[in-house]
Amino acid sequence: MAAGAARVTAYAALPALYLLHNDLWFWDDPGRFLGLPVGLSYHVLFSAVVVLAMWRLVRVAWPGDVLDELAGEVDDDGVDRR
Repeated sequence: MAAGAARVTAYAALPALYLLHNDLWFWDDPGRFLGLPVGLSYHVLFSAVVVLAMWRLVRVAWPGDVLDELAGEVDDDGVDRR
């Protein structure tokens, strides 16, 4: 996948994840999944998907020059010397 297409896909996932966060369909479900209420299980799995999406977003959309600029301004011990 080209870098531009990967970036667009990563950004497009954000509104989709926002809409999926509001799980109105599991609000009154009395069932259980993995021993937890279905709504809670949904949010556990949703959180894992969000972690992967944010990781992907950082990998494809984070500007590389920011890290290069910061590399010269922070000492090895992590102290900012600006």
